[in-house]
Amino acid sequence: MNTNSYVQTNTRIKICGLTREEDVAHACQLGADALGFVFYPKSRRCLTPERAAQLAHSRHVFVDSVALFVEPAPEVVRRVIQAMHPTYLQFHGDESPDYCEQFGWSYIKAFRVGAPGLDTPEALLAVCERYSAAAAWLFDSYTPAYGGSGHGFDRDLLSLVSHKGSRPVILSGGLKPENVASLIQQIKPQAVDVSSGVESEPGIKCADKMRAFVAAARSVAL
Repeated sequence: MNTNSYVQTNTRIKICGLTREEDVAHACQLGADALGFVFYPKSRRCLTPERAAQLAHSRHVFVDSVALFVEPAPEVVRRVIQAMHPTYLQFHGDESPDYCEQFGWSYIKAFRVGAPGLDTPEALLAVCERYSAAAAWLFDSYTPAYGGSGHGFDRDLLSLVSHKGSRPVILSGGLKPENVASLIQQIKPQAVDVSSGVESEPGIKCADKMRAFVAAARSVAL
């Protein structure tokens, strides 16, 4: 079954790279469906498991939490699971399916669209299908930053994934209030993921930008 054909009334919204209680509170008040916390040491949004647990605990009860990693040591993932019990793990590097599945936890697999081997619609779909156990597939831009760069990518590369893929699609990469509605209309993803597009600086979210992003995303009737 192609889960991309599921009927839904709204595209779900994930706000990633949160580092402050006030931003968590604003995101929840605005109606975000999921919040992302980063555990990639090279990111300026990186948190300790203990700090992420504090932030995750302050979110609304029906808002999901997502722990983002880039090729971490397994003990790092286990420490985060123990500290904050995220709803989902998100693997943003070149982790294998076996690696992602070893924790017995629901996970999202991210793909850097346009990278070598992920630069045609056919190749992208073939790699994605190796991760059929993932809760969803997330598509971001191919940059050294592993997310949060603000760069977009050629959305036409998602043409096969959107129509033939077996998992829900999360669209990321260069999203902002000005373009999210048109990209939802074009791609029809199950969810969108934003970080730098709603920031005043890395890790510091702007309440006005978050409000505008959520309003734009919610304006699209699927």
